[in-house]
Amino acid sequence: MGLGWALFGGAVHAAPITTTVLALNSTTEYANAPHLPYANPNAPKGGTLSLQARGTFNSANKWMTTGVAMIGTDYLYDTLMTGSLNEAFTMYPQLANKVTYDPDDASWIIYHIDPKARFWDGSAVTAQDVKATFDALLTQGQMSVRSYLSAVKEVQVLDKQRVKFVFNGADNTEIALTVGQFPVFAKSSIDTDFEKITLTPLLGSGPYRLGKVDVGRSVSYERDPNYWGKDLMVNRGRYNFARIKFVYYQSDEVAFEGFKSGQYRFRVENSAANWTSGYNFPAMRANMVVKEPIADHNPVPMQGIIMNQRRPLFQDIRVRQALTKVYDFEWMNKALFHNQYERLQSFFYGSELEAKGTPSAAEMVVLQPLLPSLEPIQRQAVLKEWQLPKSEGDGFNRKQLLEARQLLLDAGFYYQDMKLYQPDGTRASIEILLAGDTLTRVALFYVRNLQRLGFDAKVRQVDEPQYIERMRRFDYDMAVDVFAQSLSPGAEQFATWGSPAADEVGSQNTIGIKNPAIDTVIDKLVHAQTREEIVLYTHVLDRLLRAGYYLVPLYGTPVTRVAYWDEYRHPDTLPTNAIGIDYWWVDKAAEQRVNNYLTR
Repeated sequence: MGLGWALFGGAVHAAPITTTVLALNSTTEYANAPHLPYANPNAPKGGTLSLQARGTFNSANKWMTTGVAMIGTDYLYDTLMTGSLNEAFTMYPQLANKVTYDPDDASWIIYHIDPKARFWDGSAVTAQDVKATFDALLTQGQMSVRSYLSAVKEVQVLDKQRVKFVFNGADNTEIALTVGQFPVFAKSSIDTDFEKITLTPLLGSGPYRLGKVDVGRSVSYERDPNYWGKDLMVNRGRYNFARIKFVYYQSDEVAFEGFKSGQYRFRVENSAANWTSGYNFPAMRANMVVKEPIADHNPVPMQGIIMNQRRPLFQDIRVRQALTKVYDFEWMNKALFHNQYERLQSFFYGSELEAKGTPSAAEMVVLQPLLPSLEPIQRQAVLKEWQLPKSEGDGFNRKQLLEARQLLLDAGFYYQDMKLYQPDGTRASIEILLAGDTLTRVALFYVRNLQRLGFDAKVRQVDEPQYIERMRRFDYDMAVDVFAQSLSPGAEQFATWGSPAADEVGSQNTIGIKNPAIDTVIDKLVHAQTREEIVLYTHVLDRLLRAGYYLVPLYGTPVTRVAYWDEYRHPDTLPTNAIGIDYWWVDKAAEQRVNNYLTR
Protein backbone atom coordinates (compact mmCIF):
# COMPACT_ATOMS: atom_id res chain seq x y z
CA MET A 1 0.00 0.00 0.00
CA GLY A 2 1.28 3.45 -0.83
CA LEU A 3 0.71 6.47 1.36
CA GLY A 4 -1.84 8.93 0.10
CA TRP A 5 -4.07 6.39 -1.56
CA ALA A 6 -7.04 8.46 -0.51
CA LEU A 7 -5.48 11.27 -2.51
CA PHE A 8 -4.04 9.42 -5.49
CA GLY A 9 -6.52 6.59 -5.79
CA GLY A 10 -3.90 3.88 -5.37
CA ALA A 11 -2.32 4.42 -8.77
CA VAL A 12 1.17 3.00 -9.26
CA HIS A 13 3.83 5.66 -9.78
CA ALA A 14 7.26 5.13 -11.26
CA ALA A 15 8.81 7.99 -9.32
CA PRO A 16 8.50 9.54 -5.86
CA ILE A 17 5.61 11.91 -5.24
CA THR A 18 5.69 15.29 -3.53
CA THR A 19 2.37 16.39 -2.04
CA THR A 20 0.95 18.64 0.65
CA VAL A 21 -1.51 16.13 2.13
CA LEU A 22 -1.10 12.61 3.50
CA ALA A 23 -3.87 10.10 4.23
CA LEU A 24 -3.84 6.52 5.39
CA ASN A 25 -7.08 4.79 4.39
CA SER A 26 -8.92 8.05 4.95
CA THR A 27 -10.35 10.99 3.04
CA THR A 28 -8.58 14.25 2.19
CA GLU A 29 -11.59 16.50 1.84
CA TYR A 30 -9.95 19.76 2.85
CA ALA A 31 -6.79 19.77 0.74
CA ASN A 32 -7.94 22.89 -1.12
CA ALA A 33 -10.20 24.39 1.53
CA PRO A 34 -9.55 27.91 2.86
CA HIS A 35 -10.14 26.65 6.40
CA LEU A 36 -11.53 23.62 8.18
CA PRO A 37 -15.34 23.38 8.14
CA TYR A 38 -15.68 23.58 11.92
CA ALA A 39 -13.60 26.76 12.17
CA ASN A 40 -14.85 30.34 12.14
CA PRO A 41 -12.11 32.34 10.41
CA ASN A 42 -13.75 35.55 11.66
CA ALA A 43 -13.85 34.48 15.30
CA PRO A 44 -12.80 37.30 17.63
CA LYS A 45 -9.51 36.95 19.47
CA GLY A 46 -9.09 37.51 23.18
CA GLY A 47 -10.39 36.37 26.54
CA THR A 48 -9.39 33.43 28.69
CA LEU A 49 -10.26 29.77 28.43
CA SER A 50 -10.04 28.40 31.97
CA LEU A 51 -10.25 24.72 32.77
CA GLN A 52 -9.50 22.36 35.65
CA ALA A 53 -6.66 19.89 36.17
CA ARG A 54 -6.11 17.26 38.81
CA GLY A 55 -3.17 16.56 41.12
CA THR A 56 0.05 18.54 40.89
CA PHE A 57 3.12 19.05 38.68
CA ASN A 58 6.85 19.75 38.85
CA SER A 59 7.94 19.72 35.21
CA ALA A 60 7.24 21.38 31.87
CA ASN A 61 8.40 18.37 29.83
CA LYS A 62 5.93 15.51 29.49
CA TRP A 63 8.22 13.52 27.21
CA MET A 64 10.90 12.62 29.74
CA THR A 65 10.82 9.57 31.99
CA THR A 66 10.77 11.38 35.33
CA GLY A 67 8.78 14.16 36.92
CA VAL A 68 5.08 15.02 36.77
CA ALA A 69 4.38 17.26 33.79
CA MET A 70 2.04 20.21 33.89
CA ILE A 71 -1.06 19.89 31.76
CA GLY A 72 -1.39 21.75 28.46
CA THR A 73 2.18 21.67 27.19
CA ASP A 74 1.01 20.54 23.74
CA TYR A 75 0.04 24.17 23.12
CA LEU A 76 3.74 25.06 23.15
CA TYR A 77 4.75 22.98 20.15
CA ASP A 78 3.86 22.54 16.52
CA THR A 79 4.03 19.18 14.80
CA LEU A 80 5.28 18.49 11.29
CA MET A 81 1.70 18.01 10.11
CA THR A 82 -1.66 18.07 11.86
CA GLY A 83 -4.88 16.14 11.49
CA SER A 84 -8.50 16.90 10.79
CA LEU A 85 -11.11 16.35 13.50
CA ASN A 86 -13.53 15.06 10.86
CA GLU A 87 -11.31 12.41 9.26
CA ALA A 88 -9.78 9.19 10.53
CA PHE A 89 -6.10 9.64 9.60
CA THR A 90 -5.38 12.60 7.35
CA MET A 91 -2.48 15.02 7.77
CA TYR A 92 -2.34 18.64 6.59
CA PRO A 93 0.67 21.01 6.56
CA GLN A 94 2.00 22.62 9.70
CA LEU A 95 5.77 22.83 10.26
CA ALA A 96 6.18 20.83 7.06
CA ASN A 97 4.53 22.29 3.99
CA LYS A 98 4.93 19.14 1.88
CA VAL A 99 6.26 15.58 1.89
CA THR A 100 7.99 13.34 -0.62
CA TYR A 101 7.52 9.58 -0.69
CA ASP A 102 7.60 6.62 -3.03
CA PRO A 103 4.20 4.86 -3.31
CA ASP A 104 6.04 1.62 -4.09
CA ASP A 105 8.51 1.86 -1.19
CA ALA A 106 7.21 2.82 2.24
CA SER A 107 10.63 2.45 3.89
CA TRP A 108 11.23 6.20 3.89
CA ILE A 109 9.59 9.61 3.73
CA ILE A 110 10.93 13.15 3.45
CA TYR A 111 9.32 16.08 5.26
CA HIS A 112 9.98 19.55 3.83
CA ILE A 113 10.13 22.18 6.59
CA ASP A 114 8.27 25.38 5.78
CA PRO A 115 10.91 28.14 5.37
CA LYS A 116 8.59 30.46 7.30
CA ALA A 117 8.49 28.23 10.40
CA ARG A 118 9.97 29.96 13.45
CA PHE A 119 10.58 29.21 17.10
CA TRP A 120 9.50 31.78 19.71
CA ASP A 121 12.94 33.41 19.68
CA GLY A 122 12.64 34.08 15.94
CA SER A 123 15.12 31.39 14.86
CA ALA A 124 14.17 29.16 11.95
CA VAL A 125 12.89 25.62 12.46
CA THR A 126 15.26 23.35 10.56
CA ALA A 127 15.79 19.70 9.74
CA GLN A 128 18.47 19.63 12.45
CA ASP A 129 15.82 20.46 15.06
CA VAL A 130 13.60 17.64 13.81
CA LYS A 131 16.46 15.15 13.94
CA ALA A 132 17.51 16.27 17.43
CA THR A 133 13.90 15.93 18.63
CA PHE A 134 13.49 12.37 17.42
CA ASP A 135 16.96 11.34 18.57
CA ALA A 136 15.99 12.51 22.07
CA LEU A 137 12.59 10.81 22.00
CA LEU A 138 14.12 7.54 20.80
CA THR A 139 16.95 7.45 23.33
CA GLN A 140 15.82 9.47 26.36
CA GLY A 141 12.04 9.57 26.10
CA GLN A 142 9.38 7.44 27.72
CA MET A 143 9.48 3.73 26.93
CA SER A 144 5.95 3.86 25.52
CA VAL A 145 7.07 6.54 23.05
CA ARG A 146 10.19 4.59 22.11
CA SER A 147 8.04 1.54 21.48
CA TYR A 148 5.57 3.56 19.41
CA LEU A 149 8.43 4.90 17.27
CA SER A 150 10.41 1.67 17.17
CA ALA A 151 9.95 1.40 13.39
CA VAL A 152 12.14 4.49 12.94
CA LYS A 153 15.63 3.32 11.97
CA GLU A 154 17.29 6.65 11.31
CA VAL A 155 16.55 10.36 10.87
CA GLN A 156 18.72 12.01 8.23
CA VAL A 157 19.26 15.70 7.55
CA LEU A 158 19.31 16.20 3.76
CA ASP A 159 19.60 19.97 3.95
CA LYS A 160 18.28 22.82 6.09
CA GLN A 161 14.69 22.30 4.97
CA ARG A 162 14.49 18.55 4.32
CA VAL A 163 14.57 15.73 6.85
CA LYS A 164 14.34 12.07 5.83
CA PHE A 165 12.90 9.34 8.04
CA VAL A 166 14.23 5.86 7.25
CA PHE A 167 12.22 2.96 8.63
CA ASN A 168 12.96 -0.65 9.53
CA GLY A 169 11.37 -2.05 6.40
CA ALA A 170 8.57 -1.05 4.08
CA ASP A 171 5.64 -2.90 5.63
CA ASN A 172 4.53 -0.37 8.27
CA THR A 173 2.96 2.39 6.19
CA GLU A 174 1.41 4.06 9.23
CA ILE A 175 4.75 5.12 10.69
CA ALA A 176 5.34 7.64 7.90
CA LEU A 177 2.33 9.62 9.13
CA THR A 178 2.92 8.89 12.80
CA VAL A 179 6.25 10.74 12.87
CA GLY A 180 4.43 13.79 11.56
CA GLN A 181 2.28 13.95 14.69
CA PHE A 182 5.08 14.50 17.21
CA PRO A 183 6.14 17.93 18.53
CA VAL A 184 9.39 19.49 17.39
CA PHE A 185 11.72 21.16 19.89
CA ALA A 186 14.66 23.46 19.22
CA LYS A 187 17.93 21.52 19.15
CA SER A 188 19.59 24.12 21.37
CA SER A 189 17.17 23.44 24.24
CA ILE A 190 17.25 19.65 23.75
CA ASP A 191 21.02 19.61 24.12
CA THR A 192 20.85 21.32 27.52
CA ASP A 193 17.43 20.72 29.07
CA PHE A 194 15.73 17.56 27.79
CA GLU A 195 16.33 15.45 30.89
CA LYS A 196 16.02 18.23 33.48
CA ILE A 197 13.04 18.42 35.80
CA THR A 198 12.34 22.10 35.32
CA LEU A 199 9.42 24.46 34.90
CA THR A 200 11.14 26.04 31.91
CA PRO A 201 9.81 24.39 28.74
CA LEU A 202 11.89 23.30 25.79
CA LEU A 203 11.96 26.00 23.10
CA GLY A 204 8.96 25.57 20.83
CA SER A 205 7.21 27.09 17.84
CA GLY A 206 3.60 26.64 18.93
CA PRO A 207 0.75 29.14 19.19
CA TYR A 208 1.18 29.67 22.93
CA ARG A 209 4.04 30.36 25.30
CA LEU A 210 4.18 29.42 28.94
CA GLY A 211 2.79 32.23 31.07
CA LYS A 212 2.31 32.42 34.82
CA VAL A 213 3.01 29.29 36.82
CA ASP A 214 1.71 29.01 40.38
CA VAL A 215 3.36 25.76 41.42
CA GLY A 216 0.81 23.16 42.42
CA ARG A 217 -2.10 25.53 41.85
CA SER A 218 -2.33 26.73 38.28
CA VAL A 219 -0.54 27.13 34.97
CA SER A 220 -1.32 29.62 32.19
CA TYR A 221 -0.39 29.82 28.52
CA GLU A 222 -0.29 33.11 26.61
CA ARG A 223 -0.97 33.28 22.88
CA ASP A 224 2.14 34.29 20.95
CA PRO A 225 1.25 37.46 18.99
CA ASN A 226 4.06 36.63 16.56
CA TYR A 227 3.02 33.01 16.02
CA TRP A 228 4.41 32.12 12.62
CA GLY A 229 1.63 29.66 11.70
CA LYS A 230 -1.49 31.70 12.39
CA ASP A 231 -2.40 31.91 8.68
CA LEU A 232 -2.03 28.22 7.85
CA MET A 233 -5.23 26.60 6.58
CA VAL A 234 -5.53 24.37 9.66
CA ASN A 235 -5.10 27.35 12.01
CA ARG A 236 -7.58 29.82 10.55
CA GLY A 237 -10.23 30.34 13.18
CA ARG A 238 -8.18 28.34 15.68
CA TYR A 239 -6.37 29.39 18.88
CA ASN A 240 -8.71 32.29 19.51
CA PHE A 241 -8.12 32.61 23.26
CA ALA A 242 -5.54 35.12 24.44
CA ARG A 243 -4.89 32.96 27.47
CA ILE A 244 -5.50 29.33 28.45
CA LYS A 245 -5.42 28.63 32.17
CA PHE A 246 -5.57 25.33 34.05
CA VAL A 247 -6.54 25.43 37.75
CA TYR A 248 -5.43 22.42 39.80
CA TYR A 249 -7.59 20.60 42.34
CA GLN A 250 -7.08 17.49 44.44
CA SER A 251 -10.64 16.17 44.07
CA ASP A 252 -13.55 16.50 41.67
CA GLU A 253 -15.88 17.63 44.43
CA VAL A 254 -13.68 20.62 45.20
CA ALA A 255 -13.20 21.23 41.47
CA PHE A 256 -16.95 21.36 40.93
CA GLU A 257 -17.28 23.94 43.69
CA GLY A 258 -14.53 25.90 41.96
CA PHE A 259 -16.50 25.85 38.71
CA LYS A 260 -19.68 27.00 40.43
CA SER A 261 -17.84 29.99 41.89
CA GLY A 262 -16.17 30.87 38.56
CA GLN A 263 -12.60 29.91 39.48
CA TYR A 264 -12.54 28.24 36.08
CA ARG A 265 -15.24 28.51 33.45
CA PHE A 266 -15.24 25.47 31.15
CA ARG A 267 -15.86 21.98 32.48
CA VAL A 268 -16.22 18.52 30.96
CA GLU A 269 -18.74 16.90 33.27
CA ASN A 270 -17.97 13.26 34.03
CA SER A 271 -20.33 12.89 36.98
CA ALA A 272 -23.83 11.70 36.14
CA ALA A 273 -25.06 12.86 39.52
CA ASN A 274 -23.73 16.36 38.92
CA TRP A 275 -25.17 16.44 35.40
CA THR A 276 -28.58 15.30 36.60
CA SER A 277 -29.00 17.29 39.77
CA GLY A 278 -25.88 19.30 40.56
CA TYR A 279 -26.47 22.26 38.25
CA ASN A 280 -29.03 24.04 40.40
CA PHE A 281 -26.72 26.66 41.84
CA PRO A 282 -27.46 30.43 41.64
CA ALA A 283 -25.40 31.14 38.50
CA MET A 284 -27.24 28.40 36.63
CA ARG A 285 -30.60 29.78 37.70
CA ALA A 286 -29.45 33.22 36.58
CA ASN A 287 -28.69 31.82 33.07
CA MET A 288 -24.98 32.43 33.50
CA VAL A 289 -24.00 28.80 32.90
CA VAL A 290 -24.76 26.59 29.89
CA LYS A 291 -25.04 22.78 29.85
CA GLU A 292 -24.48 21.21 26.45
CA PRO A 293 -24.21 17.54 25.41
CA ILE A 294 -22.00 17.17 22.32
CA ALA A 295 -22.11 14.04 20.17
CA ASP A 296 -18.78 12.28 19.59
CA HIS A 297 -18.31 9.72 16.83
CA ASN A 298 -15.01 8.44 18.17
CA PRO A 299 -15.00 5.14 20.06
CA VAL A 300 -16.09 5.71 23.64
CA PRO A 301 -12.93 5.36 25.76
CA MET A 302 -12.85 2.01 27.52
CA GLN A 303 -12.77 2.71 31.25
CA GLY A 304 -12.21 -0.35 33.37
CA ILE A 305 -10.79 -1.85 36.55
CA ILE A 306 -7.69 -3.54 35.17
CA MET A 307 -6.24 -6.80 36.51
CA ASN A 308 -2.45 -6.77 36.62
CA GLN A 309 -1.40 -9.92 34.76
CA ARG A 310 2.02 -9.72 36.40
CA ARG A 311 0.33 -10.86 39.61
CA PRO A 312 -0.15 -14.67 39.87
CA LEU A 313 -3.69 -14.13 41.16
CA PHE A 314 -4.93 -12.91 37.76
CA GLN A 315 -3.19 -15.34 35.45
CA ASP A 316 -6.06 -17.83 35.48
CA ILE A 317 -8.79 -16.64 33.11
CA ARG A 318 -11.44 -18.22 35.36
CA VAL A 319 -10.43 -15.81 38.11
CA ARG A 320 -10.64 -12.86 35.73
CA GLN A 321 -14.04 -14.00 34.51
CA ALA A 322 -15.24 -14.34 38.10
CA LEU A 323 -14.08 -10.82 38.94
CA THR A 324 -15.98 -9.50 35.94
CA LYS A 325 -19.20 -11.12 37.18
CA VAL A 326 -18.82 -9.45 40.59
CA TYR A 327 -19.32 -5.95 39.14
CA ASP A 328 -23.00 -4.93 39.32
CA PHE A 329 -23.42 -2.27 36.64
CA GLU A 330 -27.22 -2.30 36.58
CA TRP A 331 -27.53 -1.47 40.27
CA MET A 332 -24.76 1.17 40.20
CA ASN A 333 -26.22 2.85 37.12
CA LYS A 334 -29.60 3.12 38.83
CA ALA A 335 -28.43 3.97 42.34
CA LEU A 336 -25.41 6.14 41.62
CA PHE A 337 -25.61 7.42 38.06
CA HIS A 338 -29.31 8.19 37.49
CA ASN A 339 -29.26 5.75 34.54
CA GLN A 340 -27.09 8.18 32.61
CA TYR A 341 -24.51 5.64 31.41
CA GLU A 342 -24.19 2.65 29.12
CA ARG A 343 -22.18 -0.50 29.86
CA LEU A 344 -19.08 -0.60 27.68
CA GLN A 345 -19.45 -3.79 25.66
CA SER A 346 -16.44 -3.06 23.45
CA PHE A 347 -12.97 -1.53 23.45
CA PHE A 348 -14.22 0.51 20.47
CA TYR A 349 -17.74 1.12 21.73
CA GLY A 350 -20.13 3.21 19.70
CA SER A 351 -18.12 3.21 16.45
CA GLU A 352 -17.87 1.15 13.28
CA LEU A 353 -14.83 -0.53 14.84
CA GLU A 354 -16.93 -2.25 17.53
CA ALA A 355 -17.33 -6.00 16.99
CA LYS A 356 -21.00 -6.97 17.07
CA GLY A 357 -22.87 -10.24 16.85
CA THR A 358 -20.99 -13.41 16.00
CA PRO A 359 -17.84 -13.26 13.85
CA SER A 360 -18.40 -12.65 10.15
CA ALA A 361 -16.99 -14.97 7.51
CA ALA A 362 -14.08 -12.57 6.97
CA GLU A 363 -13.40 -12.43 10.71
CA MET A 364 -13.45 -16.23 10.92
CA VAL A 365 -10.73 -16.41 8.25
CA VAL A 366 -8.52 -14.32 10.55
CA LEU A 367 -9.58 -16.09 13.73
CA GLN A 368 -9.41 -19.71 12.59
CA PRO A 369 -5.61 -20.16 12.76
CA LEU A 370 -5.52 -18.36 16.12
CA LEU A 371 -8.16 -20.42 17.93
CA PRO A 372 -5.90 -23.37 18.91
CA SER A 373 -3.61 -21.02 20.85
CA LEU A 374 -6.44 -19.55 22.94
CA GLU A 375 -7.56 -20.76 26.34
CA PRO A 376 -10.89 -22.64 26.11
CA ILE A 377 -12.86 -19.86 27.81
CA GLN A 378 -11.34 -17.21 25.56
CA ARG A 379 -11.87 -19.38 22.46
CA GLN A 380 -15.52 -19.91 23.34
CA ALA A 381 -16.15 -16.22 24.09
CA VAL A 382 -14.49 -15.09 20.86
CA LEU A 383 -16.93 -17.13 18.77
CA LYS A 384 -20.09 -16.04 20.57
CA GLU A 385 -22.06 -12.83 20.51
CA TRP A 386 -20.52 -10.83 23.34
CA GLN A 387 -22.63 -9.82 26.31
CA LEU A 388 -21.32 -8.79 29.71
CA PRO A 389 -23.04 -10.27 32.77
CA LYS A 390 -26.30 -8.52 33.62
CA SER A 391 -27.75 -8.39 37.11
CA GLU A 392 -31.29 -7.85 38.38
CA GLY A 393 -30.28 -4.40 39.57
CA ASP A 394 -31.44 -5.12 43.12
CA GLY A 395 -28.06 -4.53 44.75
CA PHE A 396 -27.54 -8.21 45.69
CA ASN A 397 -26.18 -9.63 42.42
CA ARG A 398 -26.78 -13.11 43.86
CA LYS A 399 -26.79 -15.05 40.60
CA GLN A 400 -23.51 -13.57 39.35
CA LEU A 401 -21.81 -13.99 42.72
CA LEU A 402 -22.75 -17.67 42.81
CA GLU A 403 -21.38 -18.14 39.29
CA ALA A 404 -18.20 -16.28 40.27
CA ARG A 405 -17.83 -18.50 43.32
CA GLN A 406 -18.05 -21.63 41.20
CA LEU A 407 -15.44 -20.31 38.77
CA LEU A 408 -13.05 -19.70 41.67
CA LEU A 409 -13.65 -23.20 43.03
CA ASP A 410 -13.01 -24.61 39.55
CA ALA A 411 -9.71 -22.69 39.53
CA GLY A 412 -8.64 -24.44 42.75
CA PHE A 413 -9.58 -21.75 45.27
CA TYR A 414 -11.12 -22.90 48.52
CA TYR A 415 -12.90 -21.52 51.57
CA GLN A 416 -11.91 -21.80 55.20
CA ASP A 417 -13.75 -19.98 58.00
CA MET A 418 -15.70 -18.05 55.33
CA LYS A 419 -12.47 -16.70 53.87
CA LEU A 420 -11.21 -17.33 50.34
CA TYR A 421 -7.79 -18.87 49.76
CA GLN A 422 -5.74 -19.36 46.62
CA PRO A 423 -4.70 -22.86 45.49
CA ASP A 424 -1.25 -22.37 47.07
CA GLY A 425 -2.83 -21.67 50.46
CA THR A 426 -2.30 -17.90 50.54
CA ARG A 427 -5.18 -15.57 51.33
CA ALA A 428 -7.01 -14.25 48.27
CA SER A 429 -6.33 -10.53 48.63
CA ILE A 430 -6.95 -7.63 46.25
CA GLU A 431 -6.04 -3.96 46.58
CA ILE A 432 -7.56 -1.48 44.14
CA LEU A 433 -5.29 1.52 43.58
CA LEU A 434 -6.94 4.92 43.06
CA ALA A 435 -5.84 8.53 42.81
CA GLY A 436 -8.39 11.09 43.91
CA ASP A 437 -11.94 10.24 44.86
CA THR A 438 -13.88 10.40 41.57
CA LEU A 439 -14.32 6.63 41.40
CA THR A 440 -14.21 5.89 45.11
CA ARG A 441 -17.91 5.05 45.37
CA VAL A 442 -17.70 2.69 42.40
CA ALA A 443 -14.63 0.95 43.81
CA LEU A 444 -16.13 0.63 47.30
CA PHE A 445 -19.31 -1.01 46.04
CA TYR A 446 -17.22 -3.35 43.92
CA VAL A 447 -15.03 -4.16 46.95
CA ARG A 448 -18.17 -4.92 48.97
CA ASN A 449 -19.07 -7.65 46.48
CA LEU A 450 -15.50 -8.94 46.44
CA GLN A 451 -15.66 -9.25 50.21
CA ARG A 452 -18.98 -11.10 49.97
CA LEU A 453 -17.18 -13.54 47.69
CA GLY A 454 -14.53 -14.08 50.38
CA PHE A 455 -11.71 -11.85 49.16
CA ASP A 456 -9.66 -9.71 51.50
CA ALA A 457 -10.34 -6.64 49.36
CA LYS A 458 -9.74 -2.95 49.93
CA VAL A 459 -9.33 0.38 48.16
CA ARG A 460 -6.01 2.22 48.45
CA GLN A 461 -6.13 5.94 47.67
CA VAL A 462 -2.81 7.71 47.12
CA ASP A 463 -1.78 11.15 45.96
CA GLU A 464 -1.18 11.84 42.27
CA PRO A 465 2.65 11.60 42.23
CA GLN A 466 2.61 8.31 44.14
CA TYR A 467 -0.12 6.98 41.86
CA ILE A 468 1.84 7.88 38.72
CA GLU A 469 4.99 6.23 40.07
CA ARG A 470 3.18 3.08 41.12
CA MET A 471 1.49 2.82 37.73
CA ARG A 472 4.86 3.28 36.02
CA ARG A 473 6.30 0.41 38.05
CA PHE A 474 3.15 -1.73 37.72
CA ASP A 475 2.90 -1.79 41.52
CA TYR A 476 -0.79 -2.63 41.94
CA ASP A 477 -3.23 -5.52 41.95
CA MET A 478 -6.10 -3.70 40.31
CA ALA A 479 -6.43 -0.07 39.23
CA VAL A 480 -8.70 2.02 37.07
CA ASP A 481 -7.39 2.84 33.62
CA VAL A 482 -8.87 4.45 30.53
CA PHE A 483 -8.03 3.32 26.99
CA ALA A 484 -8.98 5.95 24.43
CA GLN A 485 -9.07 4.91 20.78
CA SER A 486 -9.11 6.76 17.49
CA LEU A 487 -10.96 5.81 14.32
CA SER A 488 -7.64 4.74 12.82
CA PRO A 489 -6.01 2.28 15.25
CA GLY A 490 -2.54 1.07 14.36
CA ALA A 491 0.94 0.75 15.87
CA GLU A 492 -0.12 2.30 19.18
CA GLN A 493 -2.01 -0.94 19.84
CA PHE A 494 1.35 -2.70 20.31
CA ALA A 495 2.18 -0.22 23.08
CA THR A 496 -1.17 -0.86 24.79
CA TRP A 497 -1.70 -4.61 24.35
CA GLY A 498 1.53 -5.99 22.84
CA SER A 499 3.63 -8.61 24.64
CA PRO A 500 6.96 -6.70 24.53
CA ALA A 501 5.34 -3.62 26.10
CA ALA A 502 4.25 -5.68 29.10
CA ASP A 503 7.87 -5.73 30.30
CA GLU A 504 8.64 -2.06 29.56
CA VAL A 505 8.50 0.08 32.70
CA GLY A 506 6.08 2.94 32.19
CA SER A 507 4.43 1.39 29.15
CA GLN A 508 0.75 1.74 28.34
CA ASN A 509 0.30 -2.01 28.66
CA THR A 510 -0.76 -1.49 32.26
CA ILE A 511 -2.61 -4.81 32.25
CA GLY A 512 0.50 -6.76 31.27
CA ILE A 513 -1.13 -8.67 28.41
CA LYS A 514 1.06 -11.26 26.71
CA ASN A 515 -1.05 -13.03 24.13
CA PRO A 516 0.49 -14.22 20.82
CA ALA A 517 -2.90 -14.15 19.09
CA ILE A 518 -3.37 -10.50 20.01
CA ASP A 519 0.17 -9.72 18.82
CA THR A 520 -0.60 -11.40 15.48
CA VAL A 521 -3.79 -9.41 14.92
CA ILE A 522 -2.15 -6.11 15.86
CA ASP A 523 0.58 -6.87 13.33
CA LYS A 524 -2.08 -7.44 10.66
CA LEU A 525 -3.81 -4.20 11.69
CA VAL A 526 -0.59 -2.20 11.38
CA HIS A 527 -0.07 -3.60 7.88
CA ALA A 528 -3.68 -3.19 6.74
CA GLN A 529 -4.00 -2.22 3.08
CA THR A 530 -7.49 -0.67 3.08
CA ARG A 531 -10.05 0.89 5.38
CA GLU A 532 -12.02 -2.35 5.15
CA GLU A 533 -9.03 -4.28 6.49
CA ILE A 534 -8.58 -1.82 9.36
CA VAL A 535 -12.21 -2.39 10.37
CA LEU A 536 -11.86 -6.16 9.97
CA TYR A 537 -8.72 -6.55 12.07
CA THR A 538 -10.01 -4.15 14.72
CA HIS A 539 -13.16 -6.24 15.04
CA VAL A 540 -11.01 -9.33 15.63
CA LEU A 541 -8.78 -7.47 18.11
CA ASP A 542 -11.88 -6.29 19.97
CA ARG A 543 -13.15 -9.88 20.25
CA LEU A 544 -9.82 -11.16 21.58
CA LEU A 545 -9.49 -8.39 24.16
CA ARG A 546 -13.02 -8.84 25.45
CA ALA A 547 -12.74 -12.62 25.58
CA GLY A 548 -9.54 -12.44 27.62
CA TYR A 549 -11.37 -10.84 30.57
CA TYR A 550 -8.40 -8.57 31.20
CA LEU A 551 -10.41 -5.85 32.89
CA VAL A 552 -13.81 -5.17 34.42
CA PRO A 553 -15.50 -2.82 31.92
CA LEU A 554 -17.17 0.12 33.63
CA TYR A 555 -19.40 2.62 31.88
CA GLY A 556 -19.43 5.50 29.43
CA THR A 557 -21.48 7.50 27.01
CA PRO A 558 -21.11 8.46 23.32
CA VAL A 559 -21.85 12.05 24.31
CA THR A 560 -19.39 14.55 25.81
CA ARG A 561 -21.17 16.61 28.45
CA VAL A 562 -19.78 20.09 28.85
CA ALA A 563 -20.79 22.98 31.07
CA TYR A 564 -19.45 26.50 30.68
CA TRP A 565 -20.05 30.02 31.79
CA ASP A 566 -22.03 31.84 29.15
CA GLU A 567 -19.14 33.70 27.59
CA TYR A 568 -17.88 30.96 25.25
CA ARG A 569 -19.14 30.43 21.71
CA HIS A 570 -18.49 27.79 19.05
CA PRO A 571 -19.27 27.39 15.33
CA ASP A 572 -22.68 26.01 14.40
CA THR A 573 -20.91 22.99 12.92
CA LEU A 574 -18.72 21.15 15.39
CA PRO A 575 -16.22 18.46 14.36
CA THR A 576 -17.47 14.89 14.40
CA ASN A 577 -14.61 13.41 16.42
CA ALA A 578 -14.06 15.97 19.21
CA ILE A 579 -15.57 19.03 20.86
CA GLY A 580 -12.89 21.11 19.10
CA ILE A 581 -12.27 23.52 21.99
CA ASP A 582 -9.36 25.12 20.10
CA TYR A 583 -11.91 26.53 17.64
CA TRP A 584 -14.19 28.12 20.25
CA TRP A 585 -13.90 31.79 21.25
CA VAL A 586 -14.98 34.36 23.86
CA ASP A 587 -17.89 36.71 23.27
CA LYS A 588 -16.54 39.91 24.83
CA ALA A 589 -19.94 41.39 25.71
CA ALA A 590 -21.03 38.12 27.32
CA GLU A 591 -17.71 37.90 29.15
CA GLN A 592 -18.32 41.32 30.66
CA ARG A 593 -21.79 40.23 31.74
CA VAL A 594 -20.32 37.17 33.47
CA ASN A 595 -17.58 39.23 35.11
CA ASN A 596 -20.16 41.70 36.39
CA TYR A 597 -22.17 38.84 37.87
CA LEU A 598 -19.14 37.34 39.62
CA THR A 599 -17.99 40.66 41.06
CA ARG A 600 -21.39 41.99 42.07
